Amino acid sequence: MLPTNALAAPPGRGEFTGTLTYTVGEYNMIQYALAAAAFALLSGFVYALSTRNDVSPRYRGAGIASALLQAVAFLAYVALFVSWQTSFTLRGGRYVPTGTSAFAGGLRYADWSVTVPLLAVELLAVCAVAGKKLFALRAVAVASAFLMIVTGFLGAEVLDAGNRVLWLVVWAAVSTVFFLVLYAALGKAVLDSAGELPPGTFATLRRATIMQFSVFGAYPLIYLIQQSVGAGSHLVAWALVTQLGLCAADVTAKVAFGAMIHKVAKMRTAEDVRSGTETHPEEVWISSVKQADAWPPVAAALTGHGAHPAPVRVSDGNGHPRS
Repeated sequence: MLPTNALAAPPGRGEFTGTLTYTVGEYNMIQYALAAAAFALLSGFVYALSTRNDVSPRYRGAGIASALLQAVAFLAYVALFVSWQTSFTLRGGRYVPTGTSAFAGGLRYADWSVTVPLLAVELLAVCAVAGKKLFALRAVAVASAFLMIVTGFLGAEVLDAGNRVLWLVVWAAVSTVFFLVLYAALGKAVLDSAGELPPGTFATLRRATIMQFSVFGAYPLIYLIQQSVGAGSHLVAWALVTQLGLCAADVTAKVAFGAMIHKVAKMRTAEDVRSGTETHPEEVWISSVKQADAWPPVAAALTGHGAHPAPVRVSDGNGHPRS
């Protein structure tokens, strides 16, 4: 059970996680969450890297962006884990701050400054937009994502070290403007894809987008904790909510989202192969169901006598057969 006085509550707000005293169990919970998130991101990176050739070059940018952002996030979590380990010492059955180093929770903002723009690139890479329209949407989304993170960082970590509610509120409002612009740019790309993609493919893209937008919405809610806590709050409980919540959100937004976007890329690859607009050296399988044959076949490719691929009856993603 968490102590009601939360021990050593800081007088202000700011990054309070590293200023508290924890029981062994509380300390271990945060340590576990940081390590588990790092392992999940490493697994996602290896998966994205090893499956990048499962899709046609047209959609391969999504896999490259996924691998890059998960590599960056993994390294950030390694740094967070090391910082957590070195910022506390066990004394009298409790973990107390060492006084010589503080938990570097602000490293998350450095991570997000790179990974959130890459998440936007990843999503746009599988949408049915191209050319100047894609370039414009990508520029707006990447810039908005970066500015959303930087302005939030100013309020949470820089100005008065995040201890003044005024700066937290002002920069939260500024960050929200860029947050809404990011949603608008990505949402437009997804909605514009509705008429261009088969129903099953668009349904998967829509689910991935809804999940990502929902997870993005969790970060401002956790940011609000920093505005609300005070010396009389249950700070250890809020620290657990903050750190465990951020770890879960990062894994969902990066690893789970990456897997869903990879599925969309494979579905689009299979559709292009079946229509004859793209070639692919291997069969395309999704969830152990073949979506398209390799085209051209190896023998035809070697002799230079490939022909237009015959239609392949596959599922449209909703369990209904489609030619």
